[in-house]
Amino acid sequence: MGFRITTWNVNGIRNPFSYEPWRGKRTFDAMFDILEADIVVFQETKIQRKDLRDDMVLVPGWDCYFSLPRVKKGYSGVVIYTRNATCAPIRAEEGLTGVLCPPNSSVSFRDLPEEQQIGGYPTIEQLSQLDLDAATLDSEGRCVILEFPAFVLLGIYSPANRDESRDSFRHNFIDLMDVRVRNLIALGKRVFVTGDLNISRGEIDAAHAGEAIRKGTLTEDEFVSFHARRVFNQLLSDGKVIGERDEGREQPVMHDICRSFHPGRKGMYTCWEQRINARPGNYGSRIDYVLCSLDMQDWFCDSNIQEGLMGSDHCPVYAVFKDTVTLGNKRVSIHDIMNPAGMFEDGRRRQEYTAKYLLPISGRLIPEFDKRRSIKDMFMRKPSNVSQSSPAAIPSLCPAAPDREKETMAASTSDSTEAVSNPSMSKNDPQPKGVVRKRSEKNDSPIKRSKSVTTSAPAPPIAGQKSLKGFFKPKNTPINQTSESPAKPPSPVTVPPPASLYKPITPTDHGQLSDEQVSAAIAREPTGGFNQPASATSTTPKEDDTIIDPIVSKEDWSKLFTKKRAPKCEGHQEYCISLTTKKPGVNCGRSFWICPRPLGPSGNKEKGTQWRCPTFIWASDWNSSTL
Repeated sequence: MGFRITTWNVNGIRNPFSYEPWRGKRTFDAMFDILEADIVVFQETKIQRKDLRDDMVLVPGWDCYFSLPRVKKGYSGVVIYTRNATCAPIRAEEGLTGVLCPPNSSVSFRDLPEEQQIGGYPTIEQLSQLDLDAATLDSEGRCVILEFPAFVLLGIYSPANRDESRDSFRHNFIDLMDVRVRNLIALGKRVFVTGDLNISRGEIDAAHAGEAIRKGTLTEDEFVSFHARRVFNQLLSDGKVIGERDEGREQPVMHDICRSFHPGRKGMYTCWEQRINARPGNYGSRIDYVLCSLDMQDWFCDSNIQEGLMGSDHCPVYAVFKDTVTLGNKRVSIHDIMNPAGMFEDGRRRQEYTAKYLLPISGRLIPEFDKRRSIKDMFMRKPSNVSQSSPAAIPSLCPAAPDREKETMAASTSDSTEAVSNPSMSKNDPQPKGVVRKRSEKNDSPIKRSKSVTTSAPAPPIAGQKSLKGFFKPKNTPINQTSESPAKPPSPVTVPPPASLYKPITPTDHGQLSDEQVSAAIAREPTGGFNQPASATSTTPKEDDTIIDPIVSKEDWSKLFTKKRAPKCEGHQEYCISLTTKKPGVNCGRSFWICPRPLGPSGNKEKGTQWRCPTFIWASDWNSSTL
């Protein structure tokens, strides 16, 4: 298996694990094995540093390099994972401009000693041509750069073209990427660019472009002349450029690897809009790329998209290197030049990967994860000499047993004290005293006492509303308390209050209640006495009483709370789906029904086909009773 680089916009680093085949094991190392990749570049991680977990950073056999947004939290983000068994970078940076600083340092990447720099940083003159400053352009976590002996790898997540207020940031970022790539190549370095660039090169790469051109609302020349698309096409060897090339972009310097293996393939899309369920009908665009500098375009044996792998609104894209490549005038193993000098020789490992090869921006060196070990590593480590352990330390491992007994004893003493603390209870009620004596006699036997407490029957319901404290404080049942006979079933005409409300409050019951509970119970007693019979008028039904049919009543309530049945679409007689309008205007927020099927390859609603039909019904106009 050749050396493989895979790029994937995951739309949230946790997102893929909700889909097959990732949700089986739900680990990143298992995911990377399925991808069969040696370098994995994720975009749109949508995570903050405080939310990083061990399974994201301490992936067994992998190192990682994060770039997270400085201002917007849970937004954007890029991470590159490298397999330690096959590759190890020699330098690593965050951002395109070089103005950011390594962790625990106040010196920017571009100001480091030359031997520690990747190089190719935009000059002051080049930065002055941008509308935004360098720190702002690198503040959103959109680029991680790794340098290997073979090439410089740029993992990029370019801003999307969704909001006109972001056009300036988007254009400046694309210009900055173009400058950094050209500067690196001018230094004599090979460059590999991959990620979600949010740019469709031409008509063949965007379904909506072909539709607009067919309708006559847009020409192909106009489509490729948009700023970001024009800059991108000038970077590529086979890019279509209308008119004269821009100054500083006279020559193409990059090669589209995936398109070179599938030059005429239509529908090779990598992103689909989830809102309109466009993926089944393959109505999408190709905006994820694997690119390389022209001097290494013959290093690859395969490249393709993996549209069958679910987990995001994008699909993975990969490029596979040949086992041996031409470097200068000789053939070398790809592993020899993907690792520090001396680690591999003729494709065979000579030195093991150790912690000394970790770079400053490695995720494993983040303070929260530094010097951490996985549970597997803890069990694999040899135990220390047991004979050297001090016997005196053994009893300290379980000091809780006597403490628990003391707590139980204290609780029993507290309960006993409460039982005799009320003078009115102790004068008139001999029963609680007997209970107190029996409890005090058991203090010498904590084991038996604990057993009696745990096996005692729960107290029966008492009259009156309990206080909030009463729900959390257990009540002890008196020993000789007798159970009362169940109340008689109520009359079919009227339902009298439960018999427990008419139960006289005995001294025994009073001993179990607080003053507030006793007052509440007395306040709810009937004014006519405990055993006052109900009047004859209350049990005799009136002649004009309305009899309500419970079945009819249930149906009325069901109609009121049951969700309206969805209409069926005209083309397929399938139940429609409900969506809500988000477009600003008078209809913003209104719900409507449409055909449940996905859009077809044309992007239009079609009659007489398997794709979405033109059915459209406002939710306010739909009455399910007419179905």
